[in-house]
Amino acid sequence: MFFFEKIPWYTGLMALLVLALLILVNEITRRSKYCSIAVYIIMPIVLTIAVWPKTAGVDSPSGYWFAWTKTYSALAGVIGFMALRYIEDLDKNRFMIMFPPLILAINILEAVYRDFQCFNIHGVENGLLIIGGPWNIINGIAGILNILTISGWCGIFISNDKSRDMIWPDQLWFWIMAYNIWNFSYTYNCISDRSFYAGLILLISSTISTFFIKKGAWLQHRAQCLALYAMFALTVPTFAESSRFAVKSSHNPSALLLLSILSLGANIGVFIYKIKCKKKYKLNSLKDEIYINSEKYKEIVTENH
Repeated sequence: MFFFEKIPWYTGLMALLVLALLILVNEITRRSKYCSIAVYIIMPIVLTIAVWPKTAGVDSPSGYWFAWTKTYSALAGVIGFMALRYIEDLDKNRFMIMFPPLILAINILEAVYRDFQCFNIHGVENGLLIIGGPWNIINGIAGILNILTISGWCGIFISNDKSRDMIWPDQLWFWIMAYNIWNFSYTYNCISDRSFYAGLILLISSTISTFFIKKGAWLQHRAQCLALYAMFALTVPTFAESSRFAVKSSHNPSALLLLSILSLGANIGVFIYKIKCKKKYKLNSLKDEIYINSEKYKEIVTENH
């Protein structure tokens, strides 16, 4: 296969199970404040003290800075979003509304840094084979563009239904898909033998939740699914790498290069479209929602207000 080695039927079933569980637990915690507190606050504290020092210590497959940083930054995002959702009128505070784009940009920047770092790595690091090359630089640039195309955070609001979701109407499908391609390319570049689950399956889970379950809440879905998978990966670090359900990368330089070029192309496209919208409607990225005239934007606002 071009991107991955052959995937047996039982691994395909396991991938579907992981996907279903991510969507299910995300949906349960999205609808319940108390389940969210249990899963994203209490459980990580217990795991940090009693489990992760043993399963994700220095000599383990996840015993390096990025795995831990990604887990806690994802949890920080989820908890911050919970504060916006459940503390009355906090979403009216202009400084707190800056939190979602800030934590999103930090998460992307962490991955951009790692992509650039992997450019000079050719061999096994932390138990993973890394083939550094121009694809790392190309995708790192795509990640920077992805940050620059974040827009419309001033329009974030809390939905008026029981789940009180954090809605970001300006975060439309084209930005989400450009992010997905970039993020999958990052995982394929930097954690190739884990990228099937940590990249592809994880991205599909939040995308399904966004497009088919609760529109407009992509960042909330993404943060919760990422936190869930990151906690699982620290708890069972061998699952995606050396278990019978692991899916190995093909480590094909052509695949690495193709994904990075697609990533850069998609993010250049979104960047150009954002500039066009700004000029056409005379908008300011720091103060205005850029895609307010889009039918998809209006649909999201109508459904959630």
